[in-house]
Amino acid sequence: MAQEKTNHIDMLSGSLLDKICLFALPLAASSILQQLFNSADVAVVGRFASSQALAAVGSTSSTINLLINLFVGLSVGANVVIAQFIGQGKPKQVNKAVHTVISVALISGFFLLIIGQFVARPILTLMNTPPDVIEMSVRYLRLYFLGMPFIMLYNFGSAILRSKGDSKRPLYCLTLGGVINLLLNLLLVIVFKMNVAGVAIATVVSNLISSCLIMSFLISENEPFKLHLKKLSLKKEYIVRVVKIGAPAGLQGMVFSFSNVCIQSAINSFGSDAIAGSAAANNFEAFAFFAVSAFSQACVTFTSQNYGAHNFDRCRRVFRISMTCGIISNMIMVGLFILFRVPLLSLYSTKSAVISFGLTRMIHALPFDWIMCGYEVSAGALRGMGRSMTPAVITIFGTCVFRLLWVFTIFTRWRSFPMLISVYPASWTLTAIAMLTVYFFIRRKLFKIPS
Repeated sequence: MAQEKTNHIDMLSGSLLDKICLFALPLAASSILQQLFNSADVAVVGRFASSQALAAVGSTSSTINLLINLFVGLSVGANVVIAQFIGQGKPKQVNKAVHTVISVALISGFFLLIIGQFVARPILTLMNTPPDVIEMSVRYLRLYFLGMPFIMLYNFGSAILRSKGDSKRPLYCLTLGGVINLLLNLLLVIVFKMNVAGVAIATVVSNLISSCLIMSFLISENEPFKLHLKKLSLKKEYIVRVVKIGAPAGLQGMVFSFSNVCIQSAINSFGSDAIAGSAAANNFEAFAFFAVSAFSQACVTFTSQNYGAHNFDRCRRVFRISMTCGIISNMIMVGLFILFRVPLLSLYSTKSAVISFGLTRMIHALPFDWIMCGYEVSAGALRGMGRSMTPAVITIFGTCVFRLLWVFTIFTRWRSFPMLISVYPASWTLTAIAMLTVYFFIRRKLFKIPS
């Protein structure tokens, strides 16, 4: 019982600011820690292998996201469904949903493992990956996808724990797995000269460890969250509910990643130095985004429970607090990154051309990173209320379609690296305006707020 109190947050009563921060900060720390270890992958090959190896690892991120985002979206659906059952006081449904969710994780993980082996080279070829990079990129991608079952188990298992307010133990899992990842990177790349293959193997091993820890936590949980391996099954009722919430989010992520694949293809056209510099700078965009994402996920879970319990006033307060905290934390991080941009980029490469491209990306994108709060947090609130298709459609048109139009019109007409990177703040602004407008309209309707 003591363990349950420690790893559970009462989202339905009491103060909100401290609880949202208590939930979101470990989430942000988890994502930042994961990105730090991913950055270590990039930095190790960039400093101890070659700029081509750095480009090879960096050029695959959009491809990886394209293939896995549908299933990551389903984990968001799992979070919402279980959190709503908690808010409604339905422990039996919680337990059945837990076993269905883990079954979906296993199936999706093995599906991605297989499909990744076949599509790695064709996708990278379509992306105009330079000849001096493509072989290493294919090798890295195929090895990376061997760890997909572990990645899916971690993501879905973490979603189950987050649904009841436990965002700390996923952080513990990532911490241990990430330290092992870093140590293996140094050993396999520097000592054994395994280049990108060593980085990929280290990543697979770290994901294995993180997923095993998550599974051990679930197996030792109290009911109704306790995982019984013999009870793993696919219950249609719960799959439908998870898919209804998660599939639009996953589809959004896939289309979003497709637009980034197109942008990566355009980046590739500037050569391996541009790929390497963009990959290095992108790490800092990711760090700043995680502050936004953490409060967006907090908004999803807190809104889900309170909406399930019809606590509409708390839902409004959750939105305000999550938005404010997301913007402030993002701005603080961005300010630090811009202030120390040159020494930070030098951690990844000492090549002047690589640093120059990285600086260009940081200056043209990072100062506007906070705008993402406008659509990420409001989308989280909409999903918490069970409205998942709406934010997916807005994001698809506001970022994905808009970015593709930018690449094939504005960038084609005024072809330069700064013009290409400017697509990010432009699309963030458009999407934020649309998402906030729709959020307030739907909230007024659902909460019956007088106009």
